[in-house]
Amino acid sequence: MREKRNIIGERMRIARHSEQPKAPLVDISARLEVMGVKLSVDSLSKIELGQRPVTDKQLVAIARALKVSTSWLLKETNERR
Repeated sequence: MREKRNIIGERMRIARHSEQPKAPLVDISARLEVMGVKLSVDSLSKIELGQRPVTDKQLVAIARALKVSTSWLLKETNERR
């Protein structure tokens, strides 16, 4: 098995699936675009699978789009906010 290329993928998926209703990747992509961060559905899927690295700017935007903290995405804490 290949080494993961990011830390946030697993928790990104958890956060997305925790929304009611579950947020599809196309919605997350649209939220990010409003913030000036362009990530396609394919790129977001690869991030969730650990197949694509994430920049600091993307990390911050993904956290905001999912309403969680960057620390939670990075597995530094169990507190989502």
